Amino acid sequence: MAGVLGQYLADPFLKAMFDDIKAAGPLNSILIDITHVCNIRCEGCYFFAEEMDKYQAPKDEAVFDAFIEQEKARGTNYITVAGGEPSLMLGRVKKIYDNFHLMCVTNGIRRIPYEGFENMPIAVSVWGDHATDTHLRGGGKVDVFAKGLKNYKDDPRAIWYYTTTTGNAHQIERVVDECVANGNMVVFNFYGDIGHKGGELDHNNGFDGVRREINRMIDRYPDRILLSSYMSQTVSSGRLYDEQWGYDVCCSLSVDNAKNAERLANGNKYNPHFRAYNPDLQSTRRCCIGEDRDCNNCFDVWAHASWIMLNMKKHMKSKQEFTHWLTTMYLFYLMNRIVDWDAGIKRLPEIHERLRVTRDVIAV
Repeated sequence: MAGVLGQYLADPFLKAMFDDIKAAGPLNSILIDITHVCNIRCEGCYFFAEEMDKYQAPKDEAVFDAFIEQEKARGTNYITVAGGEPSLMLGRVKKIYDNFHLMCVTNGIRRIPYEGFENMPIAVSVWGDHATDTHLRGGGKVDVFAKGLKNYKDDPRAIWYYTTTTGNAHQIERVVDECVANGNMVVFNFYGDIGHKGGELDHNNGFDGVRREINRMIDRYPDRILLSSYMSQTVSSGRLYDEQWGYDVCCSLSVDNAKNAERLANGNKYNPHFRAYNPDLQSTRRCCIGEDRDCNNCFDVWAHASWIMLNMKKHMKSKQEFTHWLTTMYLFYLMNRIVDWDAGIKRLPEIHERLRVTRDVIAV
């Protein structure tokens, strides 16, 4: 593989990205639900759907401090901070920020201050246009999207984490337009109908229309969209070469959870460091998004990105396939500010352009 890799890296653009990732080093990642409390209830939120709020966050700050030291000693260097709602626990988010690379996922209702969190990437959730988002996240009353736009206006830390639904592809253009006009970046996610609501939320209808709109937005805003067409296709189709997405191939599994012993022994790739900690900071759940979640309705971008990244060898058959893998790695590192942000944003248009040649082939 080394000889083939050398051939591919004769391309200066690919080599620059590869070298940046190599210099940053490998990620030893975990996920923390930092609190069991949230200030809204979203339709189809996996956290409350599986009653993960029963694992309450420790009140004693010394317990949290000990957890930080435990993970530092274990070699952890990257944490996805979720909840509950992390903005309700800013003191603890600050401690993570001071010790690790991280991505903080927030609903956008409460602004995370700039001071003290200057370079922290913030994934601000949105699930559709103002009407749809109000229905799904605001209980039909609160325009959560509007609050997020106001709180993160021209904030360079903010990345809109836009969860799209199968029946609302027509909303994507106006949502992205508004996010970009707000001075922010955009990455896409895909809604899994865990509540079996059906209709426009039913993932079984497929994401073909959604993918077409995402590709249009990539063409319109190549310097603002942080999800590639290859990532979009892989996540929404659940296909990676000869593998079909499911528990037996998911790489984001808590390696200390006895429930996963058989899966970890099946020969498929997995992250040997990963743990998904419940708010109590002691117990871990099966995977990054639940204890008993049906993998057929999981379209989590983070989990699927890991699937791609840990399967480098599958992508070594051609330079274009290697580009699919490398750009996925690079975009993940870039979103999380593990590689230089400004240099990475300048590379975005070229990344999207290089994936265009196979976009129509893979997006079937």
